[in-house]
Amino acid sequence: MIEIALVASFLIAFGIGSNDASNALGICIGSGIIRLKRAIFLFGILVFLGIYLQGQNVMKTVGKNIVDVNSTIIIIALTISAILIIVSNWRRLPLSTHQVIIGSLIGASVACDSSINVASILKIILSWIISPFIAMGFSFFLYKALEKTVSKFPFFQIEKLLRIFLLFSAALISYNTGANELATVLGPVMHSGLQMNKIILFSIASIMVFSGAILLSHRVIETVGKGITTLDPFSGFAAQFGAGGCVLFFTFLGMPISTTYCIIGGISGVGMTKGIRTVKLGLLRKIAINFVITPSLAFILSYIALKLIQP
Repeated sequence: MIEIALVASFLIAFGIGSNDASNALGICIGSGIIRLKRAIFLFGILVFLGIYLQGQNVMKTVGKNIVDVNSTIIIIALTISAILIIVSNWRRLPLSTHQVIIGSLIGASVACDSSINVASILKIILSWIISPFIAMGFSFFLYKALEKTVSKFPFFQIEKLLRIFLLFSAALISYNTGANELATVLGPVMHSGLQMNKIILFSIASIMVFSGAILLSHRVIETVGKGITTLDPFSGFAAQFGAGGCVLFFTFLGMPISTTYCIIGGISGVGMTKGIRTVKLGLLRKIAINFVITPSLAFILSYIALKLIQP
């Protein structure tokens, strides 16, 4: 039966590619630094390196420290998560893979009276809440620092440096997508006792992420790269590097946080430096509502689904 959960996890990996490629690439593409196809190839390679080199801490948190999982919980939670992620991507709305998966795991666990680690869940929810504001702060102050230092160089030198820095920060976000986002997906499967070579599992999941990025990521890239505030290489670097630094920090702590919301926080932080009116607050409100609805809906659907299949 665990093979069903494995297929669902690969579908979610596809959803990560279509959704989270926007986190890594949206700013680069939105500010005209790199073409979509070339950026996606870079993204796919770094996702694999992230999950292989640094995914263990987050996989342990999600696979062992939240709920006492069994095959039924994993199958229901990952299947519901896959459906929600793909539907949300099709609607052009960025969402958090972590929220969907963890909401689904908790809903299925409550339905079958499995033990739940409330302390771990509260820590994760706190991380979800504070991480976008930390990314916002990082990006805001980084932009201000760049204004006082880099802006003194000749224009063409600044532009060349910022293009290099922006590609570096895109690479950091891509790496974090593997180390944090994809690790969240594979955590329950890895700790379910599945007998499968780790390298093969990581490789297939990374290929699914790459496929999702190729086929569907352009839909969400429009929202993240161009829809919140106007970006250029200067502001794009500050937003993306601030968000990347924030996600990397929480990855070291083993906390599954949303790259999506950190990127949105970073972009908003840069927008704040130019005045609140430059930030499209209506879109941010829509995303904030999605922030609450996503895990709640995942919880409810997984709870109902498990109750329906239980004898």
